[in-house]
Amino acid sequence: MFTPLVVSWLWLTVPATGADLPAPSKLIEHDLESPHQRTKNRIEVLLPDKLEPGRKYRVLYVLPVEAGTTRYWGHAMNEVRTHDLHNRFEVICVYPTFSDLPWFADHPEDGKIAQETYLLKSVVPYIDKNFPTTGKAEDRFLVGFSKSGWGAFSLLLRNPETFARAAAWDAPLMMSRHGQYGSGPIFGTLDNFRKYELTKLVAEAKLNSKTPKLIHLGFDNFREHHEDFEALLQKLKVPHVYRDGPKRKHRWDSQWLPEAVELLLKPPEEKATSGS
Repeated sequence: MFTPLVVSWLWLTVPATGADLPAPSKLIEHDLESPHQRTKNRIEVLLPDKLEPGRKYRVLYVLPVEAGTTRYWGHAMNEVRTHDLHNRFEVICVYPTFSDLPWFADHPEDGKIAQETYLLKSVVPYIDKNFPTTGKAEDRFLVGFSKSGWGAFSLLLRNPETFARAAAWDAPLMMSRHGQYGSGPIFGTLDNFRKYELTKLVAEAKLNSKTPKLIHLGFDNFREHHEDFEALLQKLKVPHVYRDGPKRKHRWDSQWLPEAVELLLKPPEEKATSGS
């Protein structure tokens, strides 16, 4: 059941019965306070327009590439809404924001830059408490591009008990040191970065599910990273899905998101370790 929820920009309350929900495809926005972040952070939620009474839904976490509510690379949830992904796949879509540039890692010393912990201990529990989710790992999915594509993969590989599958588009998957792309203040030290390094995590992971858990596709700035990561997955015989292209702009609104979400939520059966 729902618990009361203040919708900050609409000033509505979601009642415990689930009746009189917000107008179709309207973003629900809530400012969440957490001990793991320096500031309150906005969470945006899109519910399927027609919620069935008593039904529990899957959740898609759409991960940001910028701090706060900045939209330089496009508006992620507008893309979800434009392509009607929340209705097509009957999924609750969540866009959590972060105080600092999101690399989805915990700083080794600063507890207010604990991005992974914030997502796991603050955001996910909040969503499960206030919306009709199944609350099961098998029904939670991650999608992102660039640094949030990195984050989608690191969150899945480090937390397989929390998430089912992850999709990354045009991401620096082969990044081998902290400090690149503004990541230094988040990872803090090289030793801490190594805990999140994707090449290390995927080599150690036990991804033997018949349904591929990793999906990487498309390119703009990071085609070489995807090609090299694909070679690594092939070498390790990790079940996955790979789509090389087409080339699209490094933005939310360059049409890559619908394909990624479809591959996540309607995955193909495993045919080979490449999944391609």
